[in-house]
Amino acid sequence: MSSLEVYLSARFGSTYTKIGTIQRRLAWPLRKDDTQIREAFHIFIDEVQNEIDRLNEQASEEILKVEQKYNKLRQPFFQKRSELIAKIPNFGVTTFVNHPQVSALLGEEDEEALHYLTRVEVTEFEDIKSGYRIDFYFDENPYFENKVLSKEFHLNESGDPSSKSTEIKWKSGKDLTKRSSQTRNKASRKRQHEEPESFFTWFTDHSDAGVDELGEVIKDDIWPNPLQYYLGEEDEDDDEGEEGEVDEEDD
Repeated sequence: MSSLEVYLSARFGSTYTKIGTIQRRLAWPLRKDDTQIREAFHIFIDEVQNEIDRLNEQASEEILKVEQKYNKLRQPFFQKRSELIAKIPNFGVTTFVNHPQVSALLGEEDEEALHYLTRVEVTEFEDIKSGYRIDFYFDENPYFENKVLSKEFHLNESGDPSSKSTEIKWKSGKDLTKRSSQTRNKASRKRQHEEPESFFTWFTDHSDAGVDELGEVIKDDIWPNPLQYYLGEEDEDDDEGEEGEVDEEDD
C-alpha cells in the first residue's frame, strides 16, 4: 500500500474502500452528498498533478542540457557566419531596416549611424536561463568612439530580471538620443509626424528588462537567420500570402 493509500485510508476510513469501486465506474457522476468521496478524489487528482508537474520540471531540465550542448556545437558556425557577414557592406543596417519591428524604431539618423555596423553577435550565458548578451560591432564613425556596444540581460535565482549596457561615448554634437528628443518636441509643437525615439536610447533603457522586446527580437528572430531579413524574404512571403488571399476573394 502506497503512502497515499495509507493516508486516504486513515483520513476517510471505510469511505476509502469505496474509491476503488468508484474508480472502476467513473461513468457514474458523483452525487452531491458524496462529500468525503469527492474530497478523496480531489486528493487523487492533486497527487497525479504533482507527478505531471514533476515530469514537466524534469523535461525542462533535460531540454536545457540538450540546448546547452547544441549551443556549443553551433558556436563555430556562428563565428564563420559572422566573418562572412562582416565582408558584406551594410548587411546589419539592411537587415534591421527590412525587419518590420526593428525598422519602426529607426529614425533617419539612426540608419545613418547603423551604416557603420559591421556585425551583431548574440551570446547566451552558459546557464541559458540566466540571460544573454548582444554585441554590436562598429567601424570608425562620426557618431561615437566605441568599437563595440553591448547590452546584457540577467535573470537571478529569484527570477528577477535586470540589464546593463555599454556607456556610449558620443562625439561632440552627435548624441542621437538628445537629437531624437529635440526632434520629437519640435514635431509635437508643429503637429507633424512624430519621429521614433532613437534606436540608441535602447542601450540606456533598463526600466523593464523582463519585457525587452527589441532584445528578444534580435535574439530569437534575427540572430538565428539574419540572411532572410537581409534579402527581404520575410516581406516577400507576407506579400505572397496577401496576394493569395486577394485571389481567393476574386474567385
